[in-house]
Amino acid sequence: MVFREPALTAGERIRPVVPKVGIAVFGCEPDEGVVFRELAPRYGAVLAVTEAAVSEGNARLAAGRRCVSVGHKARVGEGVLRALGEAGVRYLSTRSVGYDHIDVGCAERLGIVVGNAAYSPDSVADYTVMLMLMAVRHAKATIRRVDLHDYRLNPLRGKELRDLTVGVLGVGQIGGAVVARLRGFGGRVVAWDRSRARAVEQVELDELLRLSDIVTLHLPLGADTHHLLSGDRIARMKPGAYLINTGRGSLVDTEALLLALESGVLGGAALDVVEGEEGIFYADRRGGPVGNDALVRLQRLPNVVISPHTAYYTDHALRDVVGNSLMNCVNFEVGERNG
Repeated sequence: MVFREPALTAGERIRPVVPKVGIAVFGCEPDEGVVFRELAPRYGAVLAVTEAAVSEGNARLAAGRRCVSVGHKARVGEGVLRALGEAGVRYLSTRSVGYDHIDVGCAERLGIVVGNAAYSPDSVADYTVMLMLMAVRHAKATIRRVDLHDYRLNPLRGKELRDLTVGVLGVGQIGGAVVARLRGFGGRVVAWDRSRARAVEQVELDELLRLSDIVTLHLPLGADTHHLLSGDRIARMKPGAYLINTGRGSLVDTEALLLALESGVLGGAALDVVEGEEGIFYADRRGGPVGNDALVRLQRLPNVVISPHTAYYTDHALRDVVGNSLMNCVNFEVGERNG
């Protein structure tokens, strides 16, 4: 569900759905805090907000509140969940579509319900197409040269999307939005998805890898998709192909990807997510060790674009995810009170 603000007539007062629903909000960035405080009265939510990510040490801040909202940047393992449970928490809403950062099985055993917060897929879909264009037009190398005041043409000519086949792995909300955008460029689009529900040409995974000039990933991370692009599968990709990942870093075997890029087997990559990004992305690492050798190797390559898990980061998506996180908590309380 994507949050939509209610349409109001002039002078109409917004009435809370349920009065005084206590919600503890952890890992709340300043811009999120502004939106939380703006929207909370519409749902009768009473907030306790902290910028600190949820941890065993601060879980007590949720005391007296059955619902919490957490960000996607912190791991929520057994210790944290037990501490939240002891504080009385029974519902945990993550401000993300994916919840691979949460030990969902442990939460279930402890009686804590976990919900995700959907947002408009357009933010990630737009960003994905931008990364495709940057990859096939060698944007990183060009920008680096211009930054050094070298204004000669790049020795490598770019490619046009209309001449390429794009393979989309996963055609849910975001993958489907990517497919819709790609139709405007006129090239061939093929897809692999276990549901086979979308109106797009479906092929088997190995066939997609063989056909595609660009492969883009839009799958949730789970036991069955971890390293879906293994070394063997990367070796089956079309020579010179580009990999785009705005899903989850661990969908790809990073060492195998590095070998394919460094050897010239692949044409390049554009990655908004990287294995082992936790604790690195969203931090200022200037002047110190990055702490992820594979990430450093990727960044050194002229044909690899890296961004720090920022595809979702738009004004519209922020309002969606905050609104849906509030709605999730209120709906849980409504269900409990009416149950």
